[in-house]
Parts: sequence; structure tokens; C-alpha cells
Amino acid sequence: MFGNDKRAAKSTVAAISTLIAEGTTIRGDVHFRGGLHLEGTIDGAVAAEGADSVLTLSEKGRVNGEVHVSNAVVNGTINGDLRVAERLELAGNARIEGNVYYKVLEMAAGAQINGKMVYQAEAPRRLAPPEALGALEPAGAGA
Repeated sequence: MFGNDKRAAKSTVAAISTLIAEGTTIRGDVHFRGGLHLEGTIDGAVAAEGADSVLTLSEKGRVNGEVHVSNAVVNGTINGDLRVAERLELAGNARIEGNVYYKVLEMAAGAQINGKMVYQAEAPRRLAPPEALGALEPAGAGA
């Protein structure tokens, strides 16, 4: 309404380039670029490279380890912390046993999180030390 369609303003994410099918179990960490569709199981950490990367976890998919991605659509189970730099969509069958760090979150009824939800607007910045700012003198001092 009023020409402000947020869905049209979504950034472009990578197309699915890798499939881990149902019945497949990978033991070890998985690093990927682009799109990963997971219907099987990964026993290890999952990490994505690139700002347009996306993890799609189907209802039958499972990750037993930490997940670090730019974008994610989750409808399966994650046993570990989930860190999403941009957009996270949790479908109705999503089950997460761990903390969730997100920037944009869309959560359907029925999704479950057993852990903290932490909003992360941007990467934390370090403050400059007082020496870098210069000494501030009160007004009228030095006379």
C-alpha cells in the first residue's frame, strides 16, 4: 500500500547451487559460497562466504553445530548457535536449540527457539581512546 512494498526492496540473494539430499549425513564443517539447500544432516559447523549467500534448511534438514551465514530460510532443526548477518526467515517447523543472532527476522507461527534472540543492527564498533579525541578543557579555563 502507498507504494512502499518491503518485499520488492529485498536484496538479491544467490540461487541454490548445492544440494545435500535427504539421507545424506556429512560429518565435519561445511563451507560454501552461493546457495546451499539442506535436506540431509550436517554434524559440524556451517559457514558461508559472500554477502549474497543463503542457507535453505528444509523440514527434514538438520545441523548439529554452529551456523554462520548471510541469509537463511529455516524449516528444520539446528542444534547450535545461529548467526545471520542479513535476513533470517523461520518457517513453522523451525526448531533451534541455541542462540540466534539476526539483523532482519521473519518468524512464522509454530517456529521454536530455545535460546537467546539477539538483534544485531551492525557490527560492533570500538570507541577511540580518550587520547585520540584530544583533551577537553572546561570553558573559561586557563585565564
